[in-house]
Amino acid sequence: MNTEAIQNLAYLLASVLFIFGLKGLTHPRTAVRGNLTSAVAMLLAVVVTLWATQIVGPVYIIVGLVIGAAIGALFATTVPMTGMPEMVGLFNGFGGGASVLVAGAALAVAARKAGLPDDQAVAISSQETIATALSGLIGSVTFFGSMVAVLKLQEKYKSVTVGGRKIWFSDSLLIPGRNFINALVAALAVLLCVLVILNPTSVWLYWLLVLVAAVLGVLITIPIGGADMPVVIALLNSYSGLAACATGFVISNNVLIIAGSLVGASGLILTNIMCKAMNRSLRNVMFATFGPSSTGPSADDVYAGKVKSTSAEEVAMLFDTARRVVIVPGYGMAVSQAQHAVRDLANLLEARGVEVEFGIHPVAGRMPGHMNVLLAEANIEYDKLKEMDEINSTLETVDVAIVIGANDVVNPVARTDPGSPIAGMPIIDVDKCRTVVVIKRSLSPGFAGIPNPLFAADNTLMFFNDGKKAFVELIEAVKES
Repeated sequence: MNTEAIQNLAYLLASVLFIFGLKGLTHPRTAVRGNLTSAVAMLLAVVVTLWATQIVGPVYIIVGLVIGAAIGALFATTVPMTGMPEMVGLFNGFGGGASVLVAGAALAVAARKAGLPDDQAVAISSQETIATALSGLIGSVTFFGSMVAVLKLQEKYKSVTVGGRKIWFSDSLLIPGRNFINALVAALAVLLCVLVILNPTSVWLYWLLVLVAAVLGVLITIPIGGADMPVVIALLNSYSGLAACATGFVISNNVLIIAGSLVGASGLILTNIMCKAMNRSLRNVMFATFGPSSTGPSADDVYAGKVKSTSAEEVAMLFDTARRVVIVPGYGMAVSQAQHAVRDLANLLEARGVEVEFGIHPVAGRMPGHMNVLLAEANIEYDKLKEMDEINSTLETVDVAIVIGANDVVNPVARTDPGSPIAGMPIIDVDKCRTVVVIKRSLSPGFAGIPNPLFAADNTLMFFNDGKKAFVELIEAVKES
């Protein structure tokens, strides 16, 4: 069996493993196996590609695998769960950046071969040039857009002060014609794509395209508010797959085409799911903002004289008569690393005959499934995690709802104020529960930047505390009650 046949068989096996791996990721019980299956498929594809093309020797392959594995192990063991959204954003960006570099290198080699004497010249096919242009465009937008998303997730910048007035950065580009400027940059990028296709030997046009696409990626991502980050992460994931798919056509690599197509398609499906969960169109996410409203009521108007604070002992007394408790986690749980304390309290209440469930909003946190990942890390049974629609239908029978670190996803303004930035966004209706306990360090707004009337509702008690510390105190209070 020749080298090409072995390579094609290995690619076929890797493609099948990718499909089974993706299938495994659709359910928590099989997610670990699916992840390992996909990792084995990628390892097989990389090793076979390097071996078949003989670009480097076996020693370099082993050294590269060891270095890559060491870096991956370092990130896997040192990056906290709160940093997972940023890690996903980085992975998306690196995928796009790799596609840009590989396509650029392939174009440079092809241009050099095309410039040889007539009897030795090798023409560049239209498939290569079109795929190269798309890879440069999508890959560059993905890389630089992802870097901006990572900075926003890390809250490296949130606002600037001009003339004593604070301007939120997510709104700082809301200048007249902002979308028109983006459209002009996008049109220039498309024009450069055409020029690259028509002049494939002019490699500098490709790198100019990459530069313009980088500007486009930054301009598109900067105005997007933090509340839309789950959608952006899913969309950038799709972009990285599409860029990889295009690069597969550039270098005629079947497994890269298949893997890129799977990532691109699954990312688009997930993006659509996220948009539906927020009752917003993708166009609205990409070209509008999700930020403070200048026409809405101020925090003083909403909270003044209405907020009732509580303590761990008072909440423990509520548990004494409660039959059903629902815990609604948000990003605050991730920040405080409270998931294990949450599990301990849930186990303690269940031991006393209380039914405990978890209400999970699809976009709670900073990436799709963020809360599910945190609670799974704490070994909380998946059957206790209830999706928003399922939990909402029974919230009126809940005795106590505990909201930890969630804000916008439980804000009733989404139902009551058509002029609100989150109007129409599906929320978890905890305000319908008999008693609501909100655990937050302060009355600060969520990423939408608007006050939450839930905090001042008659059936709400505010437990001002760090998330993890609050649950530790609740555990002690329940044990003593």
